[in-house]
This record gives sequence, structure tokens and C-alpha cells, in this order.
Amino acid sequence: MNTIHRIWNFYYDGFRSMTLGRTLWAVILVKLFIIFVVLKLFFFPDYLKEHAGKGNEAEFVSQKLAP
Repeated sequence: MNTIHRIWNFYYDGFRSMTLGRTLWAVILVKLFIIFVVLKLFFFPDYLKEHAGKGNEAEFVSQKLAP
């Protein structure tokens, strides 16, 4: 338990004393939000919902996996 506490304190002190790092982390989080939320909504449609009937998703996937 002491090791986990020391690791926690190491990272906590490091993030607390950052100045430029906070801005960089904010940029990283915004980019991740854009990648995973915005791009998925507009560029990656729900293929399974469009091509498989309601309740037949498992059968559709098994047909596509094993020709």
C-alpha cells in the first residue's frame, strides 16, 4: 500500500506544479473528444443497425465472419 501511495503522490505533485502542461492536457482532451465523439457521429454510421434487422444482429455478424 505504501508503494501505491508514493506513486499517487508523485503524479499528484507533478500535475499540481504544472503550468504549461495544463494547457497541453486541455488540448489533448479536446482532440480526443473530437476524435471519439464528433467524428464517430458524422463519419462512422451504425453499419449493424442499417444492415441487420432488429433482433438478428448476432446472425448477421456470424454470416459475415464465416462465409
